[in-house]
Amino acid sequence: MNRRQIYAEIEEMFGRVPLMFKAVPDSSLELEWQLFRRVQFEDGPVPNKYRELIGLAVSAFAKCQYCLFYHTEVAKLMGATNAEIEDAVHYAKSSAGWSTYISGLQLDLAQFKKEVLAACDHVRAQQKRK
Repeated sequence: MNRRQIYAEIEEMFGRVPLMFKAVPDSSLELEWQLFRRVQFEDGPVPNKYRELIGLAVSAFAKCQYCLFYHTEVAKLMGATNAEIEDAVHYAKSSAGWSTYISGLQLDLAQFKKEVLAACDHVRAQQKRK
């Protein structure tokens, strides 16, 4: 496909061709568009709303203003509530904080893995009792 044909597909989906696609060179535009469309909008094992909330959390951690805006708006478009958006960002904050703490202390990874698996086994056993 040539640039004009790809732009026609993009415009059909978005009503315009966003600047980010105009910046992509001819040599990779078709591949980038196909990948973007597939990853961002086609159905997959994780529903689109949850993928956008994941994208939002990753963007918050990466501190990318472009991605934060994009994933917030598309998450809303996919039905995410303000409470879900806040929860995704709070989860990212918690994960990043704990990651910094345990990595900075250089805790034993093998021991950490054993403890996580043991805790998961404990929770499974608790769930079976209910």
